[in-house]
Amino acid sequence: MAGACAVNREYHKGPSAGLGRMMEMLVFGHAGLPVLAFPTSAGRFYDFEDNGMVDALAPKIEAGHLQLFCVDSVDAESWYSRLLPPRLRVARHLQYERYILDEVVPAVRGRNDHASLLAMGCSLGGYHAVNIALRHPDTITGFLSLSGVFDLTGFLDGYYDQDCYFNLPTHYLPNLTEPWYLDRFKRNHNYVLATGWDDQCLAQNQTLATVFAAKAIPHQLFIWDEKDSHNWPTWQRMARKYI
Repeated sequence: MAGACAVNREYHKGPSAGLGRMMEMLVFGHAGLPVLAFPTSAGRFYDFEDNGMVDALAPKIEAGHLQLFCVDSVDAESWYSRLLPPRLRVARHLQYERYILDEVVPAVRGRNDHASLLAMGCSLGGYHAVNIALRHPDTITGFLSLSGVFDLTGFLDGYYDQDCYFNLPTHYLPNLTEPWYLDRFKRNHNYVLATGWDDQCLAQNQTLATVFAAKAIPHQLFIWDEKDSHNWPTWQRMARKYI
């Protein structure tokens, strides 16, 4: 798990009351825009370091423009847990969201009072970044999603309830009309989707961007003409460009 970059690196581990288990996190940098970095599918807190993303962003981190908070996931206990009934998978995901909001965000804010707080992630990490930003625009003021996936009905074995609906952005956002949310979306305006023409998640990114446009929510959709674009080298180049 050792990275090659020379930026300030901190490792944190402690019990989560909401999740009932130990959770780990890596922090890179000392100042700047705070970014919650979600790992890829069923990934861990060291994904960004092990896959070169921290190195790719090192100049901005070292300059004090960016501070990464690389969080752990419980995807293996939620969306990816075939041992649990779908209802319990969704319930575990909701516990994870509360962990981020009630435990991680206060820790971030305790050391970084920047006016904004961004979420970013690749693949399923992009889902986490987008979903939490849309559900809590008063806390998470923007997102950068790299090859994100936003419709997780395939993880639910045909099960569907209100909690499923309200955690699938391409389901709930088209029907969302509450001014409280829409006003904050427009005020935040830092919503970036990036994917590739050959990416298996392309259609879902286009669908979500269409919904943003229909609701006049400021956003950007970037589609890269790259071969095998659903991979870390492409995501590194995207991150350097858009964050």
